[in-house]
Amino acid sequence: MSTFWLYLLGIVLFLIGLALSIGLHELGHLLPAKLFKVPVGKYFIGFGPKIFSKKFGETEYGIKAIPLGGYISIAGMYPGTSPTDEAGAKRGRLRGLFSKIVQDAREANAESLEAFDESRAFYRLPIWKRIIVMFGGPFMNLVLAFVLFAILIVGFGRPGATTTLASVSECVIPVSSAQTTCSANDPVAPGAAAGLKPGDKILSIDGVAVTSWNSGTEIIRSSAGKPLTFEIERGGKTQDIVVTPTLAQRYVTDASGQPVRGADGKLVTQETGFVGLAPTSGLVAQPITEVFPMMGQTIGGTVNLLANLPARIGDVGQAAFGSAPRQVDGPISVVGVGRVAGEIASTELVDPTAKAASLIGILASLNVALFVFNLIPLLPLDGGHIASALWEGARRQWAKWRKKADPGPFDASVLMPLTFIVMVALMAMSALLIYADIVKPVSIF
Repeated sequence: MSTFWLYLLGIVLFLIGLALSIGLHELGHLLPAKLFKVPVGKYFIGFGPKIFSKKFGETEYGIKAIPLGGYISIAGMYPGTSPTDEAGAKRGRLRGLFSKIVQDAREANAESLEAFDESRAFYRLPIWKRIIVMFGGPFMNLVLAFVLFAILIVGFGRPGATTTLASVSECVIPVSSAQTTCSANDPVAPGAAAGLKPGDKILSIDGVAVTSWNSGTEIIRSSAGKPLTFEIERGGKTQDIVVTPTLAQRYVTDASGQPVRGADGKLVTQETGFVGLAPTSGLVAQPITEVFPMMGQTIGGTVNLLANLPARIGDVGQAAFGSAPRQVDGPISVVGVGRVAGEIASTELVDPTAKAASLIGILASLNVALFVFNLIPLLPLDGGHIASALWEGARRQWAKWRKKADPGPFDASVLMPLTFIVMVALMAMSALLIYADIVKPVSIF
């Protein structure tokens, strides 16, 4: 397949993954809404012209042409306070664009309830049920990210040392020596003396299965002077080779294989068993428990990126309209992510397995980003609706403590002017990122 078609395939696979992520996000809202008997008029994946739709029960399900978003129409998001009441009178005195935004939101809210019983409106749900409905979308992205990360590190693995030998030392050279080649006076290394060769895959040592490079080196380090039976695979066949580790001065390493430094800053050494083997690097399967720290690191990185978003967007602007370079770890639009996916799929620098792993990693990170971003406590994001529900609960509890009348549901439509500002900011940011991803795209190769 030509480079062009591979590039296009990468983009298509990314768009399919994006549509799936968005569809599951909206499903996370739909299912609890249905469970709590809230009317849902529409469930759509995508924006723009409608490609397909079909109505089942009271909900119309469909797909639109541009797979860059999705939505469900939940009836009665706001209380629909009458314009004649006190709050309505205050809003009636507002003028200009913001007043119209509030009024349009309230009219759209009223229209969403026209075909349904008003008693089933979303705002009439208990606060905890409203939070479940709104949190359901981000939660689905979190679950999908976990599944994708699990496939990535359990099925494919993470870069690390394999149990296949890359090289076998010919001699034992002191660890502190600047010497790089063997001399006639250097003792022969036990691995070379026993007949181990590059390309051998260590299966077990003294009957103990070697599932990782570290598990094998632990046995060797604690067995100086003791003959060990190495079961290896060479040329598709297994055989046993007896190796006796020698006692040698080696650097102390931590659990991740990094050298340990003492209080004086110098590398710590100790006498330990030594054979003289070095592993090849590749994807090494990890236990599923490793998914949790990876998820934590990705969520932390995403939160940090959003916390510094104004400055990072400024960097993108300087790169797009000036000579500054794009930062690989900076914000990027879906257009940019699509280009990266195409670049990964079409490159000849990595093998197909690594390509598949990279694309899965992109989708996993995308779902983490959707999870974190949607929990920002600003409307129209899910976090804004959750914050509104929590504010209503706090307001009611405060009134109860003060033995005041229940203030009733909080009409979040009054926040529509702020929502309008947030939407304009998001659209401006998206336009800048898309422009930057066209004129100065992020390249990982």
